[in-house]
Amino acid sequence: MPDPAEPAPQLKRVVGLPGAVTLGLGSILGTGVFVSLLFAVNLAGEWAILSVAIAAGLAVCNGLSSAQLAASHPVSGGAYEYGYRFLTPVLGFNAGWMFLIAKGASAATAALAFSEGIQYRIPSARNFDNRVLAAAIIAAVTALVLSGVRRSVRVNGVIVGLVLLALGTFSFCALSNAVALPEFSSESFSYRDVFHAAALSFVAYTGYGRVATMGEEIREPARNIPRAVIATLVTTLVVYLIVTVAIVALVAPIPNVQVGSVASSLDQLLENGQDSPVAESMVRAGAMLAMLGVLLNLVLGLSRVALAMARRRDLPSWFATLSADGDSPHRAVLLVAVMIALLASSGDVYRTWSISAFAVLIYYATANLCALRQPSEERRYPRLVSLCGLAGCLGLIPFVDKKTLVGGTVLMIAGLVVKQVGDFQKRKHPVT
Repeated sequence: MPDPAEPAPQLKRVVGLPGAVTLGLGSILGTGVFVSLLFAVNLAGEWAILSVAIAAGLAVCNGLSSAQLAASHPVSGGAYEYGYRFLTPVLGFNAGWMFLIAKGASAATAALAFSEGIQYRIPSARNFDNRVLAAAIIAAVTALVLSGVRRSVRVNGVIVGLVLLALGTFSFCALSNAVALPEFSSESFSYRDVFHAAALSFVAYTGYGRVATMGEEIREPARNIPRAVIATLVTTLVVYLIVTVAIVALVAPIPNVQVGSVASSLDQLLENGQDSPVAESMVRAGAMLAMLGVLLNLVLGLSRVALAMARRRDLPSWFATLSADGDSPHRAVLLVAVMIALLASSGDVYRTWSISAFAVLIYYATANLCALRQPSEERRYPRLVSLCGLAGCLGLIPFVDKKTLVGGTVLMIAGLVVKQVGDFQKRKHPVT
């Protein structure tokens, strides 16, 4: 019986090392900085620097495990495929389902934050529901993704460059205008808040997952995937730690960081930093571009996981069809666009981001477990790396807020029900 993990036709290998790195960076820099770090600082105050460092350490372990897996098995789907290969079909399916939930929620967060920014800057846009604006931007980005991965990668590279320039400008102005660097007080320390902030911050590092889920489209995967993952990790580590220190130096905790207030909180930071008008405009534009970049990259990555699931008939096989030029799983792209729009219909930035944190921790716990099961000839890094990644993911889950734990668990159970129904249909109508 042929291996369903590698059916024909395959997507074309058109993404080189620079494109893979920008895909990893573009998939998280926006919400990672302008949503996750704001929430983290509001939760843990100056101790958010420790939270971001904890998340960074966990991200390194998970990133190396993902690189090891993707280099040996460069197929679309990431931990979904690895779960099938090294664990059980149920755990593999659950990883794929959790990835769709995690990154669908991250994409919804980016769309909602972008629409909130539009409403904040353009008064006439306030006549529209932010969920309607989010749906419109999701549709526009989906159209770009459908035009092909080459064009999407080129657009993403431009966005990433501009966002990094904006973040550098913000950090320089913030640190040069801050009265003093943050002082750490034991009275303000709360281990629960620190680990809650770490759980929310961890999502901000997971751009390297885009490299793994698009492994089928990366040229020279055994060479380029590990390099792209490590380059993405190092860049995000440096950027996030610098930006977190800059935010904390301006104001910690940030007052009134409430759901749907990303744009207003950014304005407050800029006012506290007394930046020049040019710098302020650059940072605001960078924040908006960053949200678009995140949405673009997540639609790309999610559609590849949906493609892998459809190939195994964990989703309807209709979604496994590629475009005529073999450059895009166009039906899977449309499926994930609808899913993101449904998640964005909550209109709640904090809730969508928290759901993403819960689901992504489960996804990477599965990836680390898969890495532990790899044979010695496929291993690139010590088993201790994957053990630490697994323990860290499982250890942070209880620190997510209770509503998210309940909601995330319900979504996970719903996925397992979908799996059972799908398996029943496979037995009833087997492939001949």
